[in-house]
Amino acid sequence: MNSVIHKAETRGYANHGWLQSNHTFSFANYHNPDRMHFGVLRVLNDDVVTAGMGFGTHPHDNMEIISIPLEGDLEHKDSMGNVAIIKEGDVQVLSAGTGITHSEYNKNKDRKVKFLQIWVFPKERNLEPRYDQISIRDIAKENKFYQILSPNQDDQGVWINQDAWFHLGKFEKGKSDEYKLKKEGNGVYAFIIDGEVEINGTQLSKRDGMGIWDTDSINVTATNDARVLLMEVPMSI
Repeated sequence: MNSVIHKAETRGYANHGWLQSNHTFSFANYHNPDRMHFGVLRVLNDDVVTAGMGFGTHPHDNMEIISIPLEGDLEHKDSMGNVAIIKEGDVQVLSAGTGITHSEYNKNKDRKVKFLQIWVFPKERNLEPRYDQISIRDIAKENKFYQILSPNQDDQGVWINQDAWFHLGKFEKGKSDEYKLKKEGNGVYAFIIDGEVEINGTQLSKRDGMGIWDTDSINVTATNDARVLLMEVPMSI
């Protein structure tokens, strides 16, 4: 097993007034040659958007963009005609393909929006753009990882153009679960949304990240109440 640890306080940070963002990997003005990506996982941004503000219309292409709201409501509009609100308990995917423009706004005037913005390199380039969002409230489980994303359209969760699987878990102190990797050659990047956990003997806290590869499985134990996101991705780009 090989691993890399990214403590919360070592992430890049940007304060744009209306947006505060912590970058696990190099992004915009934050550049760290040792933290460009984890396999095909290119961006993991921990964003907070001020009330009434947001990202104006901007373009993307050939990237799988996943948004996981943690608090508040975010309004999405795109060049395909989609208009939607995503909130805690939802997962959104924008498969940019040949190209798309979109905007994301916090329409609430009295509270911030907090969400994870994740970019994954696609398996195939220049496909037709696609948008999807689902509620994961009905599939959530206690003290066990449950799938929220996969490469398969008919599988549980949203699907993307990559051999990747995302799982969420909410654990009470002392509870644990084993995650078995789906595909040979993949690795897992664990992001601790809240609380404290131990992964294969390593203690991690809120907003810490740990990448693990060359293993068939990992074991996650909550040393305090915790929420954890596991992102299994190919290690070869």
